[in-house]
Order: sequence, then structure tokens, then C-alpha cells
Amino acid sequence: MEVIYTGLRQTPEMIVSAALQEDVDAIGLSVLSGAHMHYFREVKRLLSEQQADDILLFGGGIIPDEDVPKLKALGVAAVFGPGTSTQDIVAFLQQSAPKRWAAQGG
Repeated sequence: MEVIYTGLRQTPEMIVSAALQEDVDAIGLSVLSGAHMHYFREVKRLLSEQQADDILLFGGGIIPDEDVPKLKALGVAAVFGPGTSTQDIVAFLQQSAPKRWAAQGG
């Protein structure tokens, strides 16, 4: 897997722009500020506007349990809490990314 880290304090516009430029399969957001609903909602909206709904969106950070169903309803594929192992996230991507490729006919 290739990971492209765009740094801290990226706007949703910057995140989606980088994702489109790099032709990514997935976007992972780590939100520790409490602004997770805003960031995920805006990234999903911008992806839709760019006809890039097929980019897998997932994330984690300090996200209250009661917000996880709301994020999933927005189309966030997975939400990982503090302490999640990197291996668990990699396994999620290995399982989920091929489904995306198959949906694209690849």
C-alpha cells in the first residue's frame, strides 16, 4: 500500500483535491478536534460533487460512540477508535478496497 500523508489542518477542499490528484482508492481522516461531523460531511459532499463517490472514506480519532452511526449513515465505511491497531486498519483496507475495485470492473 502507498500512503499519502497531507499533514495537519487540511481543509475538506484540500483533502479532496489531493485525493483526486493522486487518484486514491481511500481517504482516511484522523480527527481529534471534535469537528468530525463537519469534516466527514464536507469531504463526502465534495467527493459527490466531483463524481468520486467510489473513493472509500474511513477514519478515526476521538469520536463519541453515539456519532459512529451518524457517520456511517453519511457513507463513512469505518470508524476506528483510540487504540485500534494498525493491523486492524490494514485488514479493513485489504478487505474493502478489492470490493471497490470489483465495483469499478477492475
